[in-house]
Amino acid sequence: MGGTQRSGAAAPGAGHSTQVLVAGGGPVGLAAAVELGRRGIRCVVVEPRETVSRARPRCKTVNVRTMEHLRRWGIADRLRERAPLPVSFSSDVVFCTSLTGHELSRFTGVLGLSAEGDRFPEVGQQAPQFVLEELLREVVEELDTVEVALGRRVVDLHQDEDGVTVRLDDGRAVVAEYVLGCDGPRSAVRECIGASYVGEHALRPNYGMVFRAPGLSARVRHGPAVQYWTVNPSAPALLGPLDRDDTWWIIAFGLDRETGDRDGPAVIDAAAGTPVGATVLSSDPWTARMQLVDTLRVGRVFLAGDAAHLNPPFGGHGLNTGIGDAVDLGWKLAAVLQGWGGPALLDSYEAERRPVQDRVVRAAHENMRTLSTDLVTDDLDADTPAGAAARRAADERIQATKHAEFHALDLVLDVDHGHSPVVAPGAGGRLPHAWLPDGRSLYDVLGPGFTLLTGPGHDVAGLREVCARRSVPLTVLPEGNGSVRLVRPDQHVAWSGPVLPQDPTSLVDLVTGAVVPAVS
Repeated sequence: MGGTQRSGAAAPGAGHSTQVLVAGGGPVGLAAAVELGRRGIRCVVVEPRETVSRARPRCKTVNVRTMEHLRRWGIADRLRERAPLPVSFSSDVVFCTSLTGHELSRFTGVLGLSAEGDRFPEVGQQAPQFVLEELLREVVEELDTVEVALGRRVVDLHQDEDGVTVRLDDGRAVVAEYVLGCDGPRSAVRECIGASYVGEHALRPNYGMVFRAPGLSARVRHGPAVQYWTVNPSAPALLGPLDRDDTWWIIAFGLDRETGDRDGPAVIDAAAGTPVGATVLSSDPWTARMQLVDTLRVGRVFLAGDAAHLNPPFGGHGLNTGIGDAVDLGWKLAAVLQGWGGPALLDSYEAERRPVQDRVVRAAHENMRTLSTDLVTDDLDADTPAGAAARRAADERIQATKHAEFHALDLVLDVDHGHSPVVAPGAGGRLPHAWLPDGRSLYDVLGPGFTLLTGPGHDVAGLREVCARRSVPLTVLPEGNGSVRLVRPDQHVAWSGPVLPQDPTSLVDLVTGAVVPAVS
């Protein structure tokens, strides 16, 4: 069973065992496999789809935080090389009556697509979800520790104190020490452990399409943008280019499946403001859901990504939140399986990720409160004084209600795990980024395990000894600013203080989840 199983390969045989089984080989499941596999953990990824579909791109924004993880994995540049739209293409969002009509409002430097000094080492990247997914498939194929069973799905599982027996749809079984349910909104893993979504389901339908419209980009009156929100009664919509080859995506708000199937090209013409001869390549009717599961873990089974939380797409947080789940859980599971992580480390997964997921769902729901359907008023396209006044009023309303959607880096970067059982009081935030004198990112010199940032004069021998005795990976860097900070594998600060504790044992106990004592 060595090596990676590619499309058409046999599923794991009866009695096959692994350390972690990942149900679902979308971006979240693959990210978990990358995080685990790079740490030497044996994984099996079970994925029903033989190939990655390009029909429905769903997510288009790989945010700053996800790009930081890709940088840590050494693949950020690989994503940028294959992204159809380079970062230089645009960092604007435009509100307009149509692509050829009047501009109503504009946001610049959106979605982390522009650098902000030292705040982060990687700007965001516009890329269809399938581009990221194809890259991650390639990356797991390069890892000897990861096997991928394509064309198979999880249908049942049973766990006891020793492990989890997972049954696949061909009747074969895999025994794993832990299972990650990354198998989406219709998660079989979630059903098997009895977890349920809690939350709201929107009533208003939406209709997504991918279409080709030769020459449309050259006809856009407002210049390049990553998103255009069209505000007119015939096509209140959100659309944008997928590439520079006349392929576009659109979400028509309030449009049901039947009407969209019948009138899709006419809706595209109305959004463009002129007939464009569009060819609809795929459609995707959907309604928004604002839901969290009632538990992220039952025993040895964990949920991540859409299997655990669903939110409207406004703000581009769904997939990126799922990648954050995968990273948080991945390094912690690796620590436990390698023997240096304690039980509180796994307990901390829900304690840390549930507040993040809840915050993202709430933010996306708030972003959904003002859509193009809510902005339509009389005279917006009129070349009259009344039209000019209507456009000024629309601009004021758009700036007041939509700014937070496109400038949400605080939501993305300022994640604080201070409430976690494996974080000391006063710590828990993402390590502030800095560029080093030699041009490298501070993040580039962090170790794969814990990293101690310490200035001159601090005695670190005791901490080194405790970590060595317990096989806790520790890198010591003289990059401190006078204080001492202990940074986790996910770049969050686990502990900070003016000096290390005299007895570092309690500190190591805390951050590795062995026990949860008070640390001075």
